[in-house]
Amino acid sequence: MKQADTETKKSRWADLGPRLLSAMVLLPLTALLLYLGDVWFAALVGLVFAGVYREWEIMLGVGKLAKYGYVLVGFIALSAIAFPVSGIVGVSIIIITAIIFAILTHVFAKLSLSLLLWRIAGLVYFGAVIIAILSIRTNISLGIVAGVFLATSVWMTDTGAFFAGRYIGGAKLSPDISPSKTWSGALGGLIVGALSGSLVWLIAVPSAWWIGLLLAGVLSLSGQLGDLLESAIKRRFKIKDSSDLIPGHGGLLDRLDSLTLASLVLFIIGFLNSGELEHITIGFLIW
Repeated sequence: MKQADTETKKSRWADLGPRLLSAMVLLPLTALLLYLGDVWFAALVGLVFAGVYREWEIMLGVGKLAKYGYVLVGFIALSAIAFPVSGIVGVSIIIITAIIFAILTHVFAKLSLSLLLWRIAGLVYFGAVIIAILSIRTNISLGIVAGVFLATSVWMTDTGAFFAGRYIGGAKLSPDISPSKTWSGALGGLIVGALSGSLVWLIAVPSAWWIGLLLAGVLSLSGQLGDLLESAIKRRFKIKDSSDLIPGHGGLLDRLDSLTLASLVLFIIGFLNSGELEHITIGFLIW
């Protein structure tokens, strides 16, 4: 019995090493390009979300990428690269063009309406996420702060949930959607994410501390909801991971599911407070 318990504990932490190694590679690169901003950061976002959308297409095709899927992947990459030149309008035009291409492809190839709707949903969603992330970074100094605050709140939530869920365990959060997630992990993730984001806020943002704590909590919850949403979609298409690209995490879509929804929430809050699409970061950080 003791040997069985030991083996169970070992398997519970088996992916910790790959997760740490992946973080050691990915975080410094992301931080550098976030700091550089402009076309460099846009290129990173374009490359990453082209990879994300490629995994989305493979998921829709249940393991294979259609020829025209590569064209749609290219549209996603191009939309991000266009942002530094033409802003939200340029991204929107390219995404709309991609949707038209997808519709025409489905008409001529006589593909299912359900597949077309999922494809359009992916293009709209990831296009909106690209707009949100790049809009957050447009202000030179505050953009870096907002990016760090967002990433810290979301990724420290993942870390807190990982350790709390593995160490404490307990009741499942949503066994039908994601059997491995627990209520203890969700609560631990919320606490760690909110406190970590608040620390960034206290150091770098002039607004009141309680606003930072509240916003970090909102982003933490948004990230967890994004994770559950992606898990539900993967279960719909009967796959476990979007790919095996990132050791310990699965694919890009698996790693960024939390960040995508949280970035949209940050964008919406920033817009509602500032009332201007050009001042998303100021609207989010300055109260």
